[in-house]
Amino acid sequence: MKLISGLLVSLLFPLSFFKTDADDITINKIQVIGSHNSYKRAIDPKLFHFLQSRDSVAMSKIDYEHIGLSDQLNLGLGALEIDVYADAKGGKYAHPNGLSWVPGQPAYDTQGVMKEPGFKVFHIQDIDYRSNCLTFKLCLQELKKWSDEHPGHNPIFITMNAKDEAMKKPGFKVPEKFTSKVFAQLDQAILDNLGRSYLITPDDVRGKYKTLETAVLHNNWPTLKAAKGKFIFILDEKGTKRATYIAGHPSLKGRVLFADAMPGTPEAAIHIMNNAKKDLAAIKSLVKKGYIIRTRADSDTEEARNNDKSSFIAAQKSGAQIISTDYYKKSTHFKSDYVISFTDGTYFKTDPLFKTAMANK
Repeated sequence: MKLISGLLVSLLFPLSFFKTDADDITINKIQVIGSHNSYKRAIDPKLFHFLQSRDSVAMSKIDYEHIGLSDQLNLGLGALEIDVYADAKGGKYAHPNGLSWVPGQPAYDTQGVMKEPGFKVFHIQDIDYRSNCLTFKLCLQELKKWSDEHPGHNPIFITMNAKDEAMKKPGFKVPEKFTSKVFAQLDQAILDNLGRSYLITPDDVRGKYKTLETAVLHNNWPTLKAAKGKFIFILDEKGTKRATYIAGHPSLKGRVLFADAMPGTPEAAIHIMNNAKKDLAAIKSLVKKGYIIRTRADSDTEEARNNDKSSFIAAQKSGAQIISTDYYKKSTHFKSDYVISFTDGTYFKTDPLFKTAMANK
């Protein structure tokens, strides 16, 4: 009877909700699978076919969708990705041009939330605009509600893109630029709608050390136990946007998000290296030093269409702590057996680069 009861519990609840023997290890010694563009809903078929007739290659790359954020977390995923567009006055993205290009599409934003000022969440302006949470505020409120309903959950990593690139073709809305002021508003939105107590920030990791990188190299990451119920936000940007986010905040003092900072800089802690096959040795080296690395199992639907898991295999071997995929479930857009999880069917495990050391404790 006990065996049957235990089996039922394991089937009904992901392992990530329970205490494990790994609770005393630091969070840079775990490995999780998460989703890419986690908010994304499918482009309506009528619009998709219209766009596909004009650029079939480009459209094949974005022919995927996700279930809701809470549903993904209920499966046990350990990472999400959320893209945000600034919309200071509100209404900038309330009427996507794609709705006008092809008649007969389902209604959009029936609640009128896109008219409100604040950050909006979708993939590509005027084309790929349907989202499971149209505003960043709604995404954060959903995460908070889920977290409150699952106290003691494993930490959730959330990568973010600050989208402000204009399309190269005419007829598309031009995004607002991410300035220092806008980034400060992004930080505040997280604090206002999720809450400081739900976060692990660069200040928490830096602690008594002079720089964030020094703290990381001294393994000052929180333990898994201490990180339960928390979220870790990461700005997935380089160049000017990364520099703007860091400016005035050395070692990311006072910032909410970790930056994708280069190892060797004071802000280095979490780094994004999306090609594990090419960078396998480099990722291994950085993980062993204490950095957290995010990589990808697949991109642009390519691996899924070819049922090619070589990138996922390399990602696991590399020790990268965060592995992103669009296929924790099989595609419903094309026929393929491609689906990503660890060998036991879960999305969380001890990092293979540290597994032996943990076993010897």
